[in-house]
Amino acid sequence: MNRRTIILGTNQGTLVDLNGTTTFNIPNARNLAKEAESKKRNVRIYVKTDGTLETGMTNAPVDTTNVDLLEEFKVNRKVEAVGPEAELMSFIHNSPNIKPDLLKLSDIKWKYLVRSAVRAKNIMMTGPAGCGKTMAAKALVEALDRPHFYFNLGATQDPRATLIGNTHFSKEEGTYFSKSAFVTAIQTKDSVILLDEISRAHPEAWNILMTVLDQGQRYLRLDEAEGAPTVEVAEGVSFIATANIGNEYTSTRVMDRAIMDRFTIIEMDPLSKDEEADLLQKMYPAVDMELIEKVSEIGYLTRSEVKKDTARISTSISTRLNVEITSLLQDGFTLPEAAEVAIYPFFSEDGGMDSERTFIKQIVQKFTGTEATEEELFGQEKEDETPAF
Repeated sequence: MNRRTIILGTNQGTLVDLNGTTTFNIPNARNLAKEAESKKRNVRIYVKTDGTLETGMTNAPVDTTNVDLLEEFKVNRKVEAVGPEAELMSFIHNSPNIKPDLLKLSDIKWKYLVRSAVRAKNIMMTGPAGCGKTMAAKALVEALDRPHFYFNLGATQDPRATLIGNTHFSKEEGTYFSKSAFVTAIQTKDSVILLDEISRAHPEAWNILMTVLDQGQRYLRLDEAEGAPTVEVAEGVSFIATANIGNEYTSTRVMDRAIMDRFTIIEMDPLSKDEEADLLQKMYPAVDMELIEKVSEIGYLTRSEVKKDTARISTSISTRLNVEITSLLQDGFTLPEAAEVAIYPFFSEDGGMDSERTFIKQIVQKFTGTEATEEELFGQEKEDETPAF
C-alpha cells in the first residue's frame, strides 16, 4: 500500500480504525462512512503532498498501520465533528500547508494565528520593530482569501473621524453623517481587520474600540449621547493588531490593560541568522550568498548585544532593515556603502570613540576586511598634534 494511503472501516456512520473506537476528522467523513456502509466496503483515503485528500471506496481490508497519517486525522472522542465544523477543524490542522515560504513563523504559531482568525478571535501580534508582525498579518489575509481592511492607528490624528466618521452640512442635504471606512469594515461578514501600530494609537481610539473588541458586546457606538445609534460587528469578523511593547519604543504608549485583555497574544520572535539569511536569499537570489550571510551576521550581533545588561547600543538592526540593505546590494552598492546610508544613521554619534555609531562601524569592519580611519569612525578628521617648543 502507498505510504500516503490509509484504509478505514466504519461504525454507525463514523470512520474508525481496526479497534473500531477512534473516529477521524476528515472532510465529509460521515457521508463517506454512510456510503461505505451501504456498499459494504471500506474507505480509501490518499493524502496528497499538499495536504489535500482523495477519497473513495475500496474492497481492500482496513489498514491503519501508517501511524503518521493516523495522528494527523484521528480524533480521540466518540462524537465526531461533522459537516462544516469538521471541514473547519481539518483546515486549521492542515494550515501549515498554506503558510507562505517567505514567512519565517513557526508552524504552531501560524496554526494558532489561522485558528484565531477563522474563529473570529481578536489577535495581537507583539515583537520588536521590523520582525515581521505586519507581514504575518498580511500573509494570513492572503492565505484565508477573505475580505480585509487595513488601518494604521499609529498615523491616526483624529481617531473619531477614522473609526466612526464625520458629521457634515450642505445646503442641499442639511446635516448628514458620513460613516468611516472602519464602519464599513466591521459590517463586512468574515472580514479580517488589521489594526496596525495599536500601541501608538491615541487613547481615544482605545476607548472607541473597547466595545468593538469585547466578545460580549461587539458593537460600535456612533455617538457618546445616551440612546445614540450603534453598529453591530458582523459575524466572523476578526481583528488583528500589531504592537511594539518595551522601553525601546519611546513613541508608543503604555497599553491599556483593558484593551490588551481583549486580545489573544502571539509573540513574533526575531529571526535567527540562518533563518534571516534564507529569507534574504529567497527575496534577492541575485545577491551573492556570502554577502547575504555577512548582512545577517551583522544584524544578529546587534540583536545579541542589545540584550546584554551592559549593552553598548540601545537598538538593533531589524530584519526589515536587513531587507533594505540586501536590496541595496542587489542594486550594486557595496556592503560598506550600504552600511553608510542604511545602518549608521540609526545609531548616535554622541560619545566620540565610545559612541554607538563607532561600535557599529567596528562590527561592520569585521565583515568588510577594511581598517577604518579615525575620520570614518568618528566623523571628523584627527587633529594634528601641536609640536612642543
